[in-house]
Amino acid sequence: MSTLITNISELMTQDLEHRVLADAAVVIEGERIAWLGAAASAPAADTVVDAGGRAVLPGWVDSHTHLVFAGDRTAEFEARMAGEAYAAGGIAVTVDATRRTSDFDLTRLAMARVSEAVSQGTTYLETKTGYGLDVEHEARSARIASTLADEVTFLGAHLVPAGSDAADYTDLVCGPMLEAVRPYARWADVFCEEGAFTAAQSRRVLEACREAGLGIRVHGNQLGPGPGVQLAVDLGAASVDHVNYLSADDVAALAESWSGWNAAAGTGRRGTVATCLPACDLSTRAPLAPGRELLDAGVQVALASNCNPGTSYTSSMAFCVATAVLQMGLTVHEAVRAATYGGALALHREAGDDADGGRAVGSLAVGHRADLHMLNAPSATHLAYRPGMPLTYAVWREGVRAR
Repeated sequence: MSTLITNISELMTQDLEHRVLADAAVVIEGERIAWLGAAASAPAADTVVDAGGRAVLPGWVDSHTHLVFAGDRTAEFEARMAGEAYAAGGIAVTVDATRRTSDFDLTRLAMARVSEAVSQGTTYLETKTGYGLDVEHEARSARIASTLADEVTFLGAHLVPAGSDAADYTDLVCGPMLEAVRPYARWADVFCEEGAFTAAQSRRVLEACREAGLGIRVHGNQLGPGPGVQLAVDLGAASVDHVNYLSADDVAALAESWSGWNAAAGTGRRGTVATCLPACDLSTRAPLAPGRELLDAGVQVALASNCNPGTSYTSSMAFCVATAVLQMGLTVHEAVRAATYGGALALHREAGDDADGGRAVGSLAVGHRADLHMLNAPSATHLAYRPGMPLTYAVWREGVRAR
């Protein structure tokens, strides 16, 4: 079954050529993009969808979320809005609630959050464990996450539970917990911050997870200057996320990590993606990550929602894009690219086509996964021009219309 989507006012491909096509069309066959180009040259298809002069872009790739949780932290939010500083310890509140919640209810809650994200144009998403913090509950979170997310990240090193010895807990994360979670996860992460895990503890966790076959990523430089970025680059992490407090050396290290990458061809040695989380920055009243500086230095940047109950309870990637444009100095094209191709790059899912059977996400090209986001607007500029407006008109995920 093939579907022709035609009368597209603006098709923002976010492919390697950065094409933006006017008066365009796309043909979907199964889960793949079979053709795209000028509407006047479009081939026949089994069904036709008239876009009505609307814009189409790749579905959002949200490369950083925490969706498997229970409980509520509005009191913590209100306290921050009243002037209290954010501290990592609030995670414990969610851990208590999550442990008390049944598998059925935890799955139901997470599925609802995924549905919310898809309804707003997210077609590929990662989510983490990290609200179990013991072997049983981390394994349970990973198992549930594997049934509803595209990518699962093991974040047992989210916080040292109250009453636990940090060294003993690190041993647990690197041993029995990792073994229990490994069947369900592709990635591992660590919260390398004051009040969470030290550089030495973080390195040990990441090295153990890498040896077990997981890809690695880092929460770093969120609460203040710290070792997270340097650690991520040194270990070849796929991404370092938050990046609010960066020194000149941090930016230089991130840029150098991409020196072997051919951006025009999408080939070479990947570096460490800097993932900016602007919704979290606003909620914690932190300085916005320096996305403009990072891009100008040659760093590959991603935008993600960081949807979680404590510091960023939103899955709206459009909100993140608008914030990146209005407050971080990115252009609309740069912000959309960071929220699509950038997220795919952070998850090592930016490449692949019919030749190898692994379909790329985050960009629109023949052979890539048919993940499309149609806006109720003539161009993607409206995402920032009309911030906060519900602009998602239609969504296709793996070639199936999801909205």
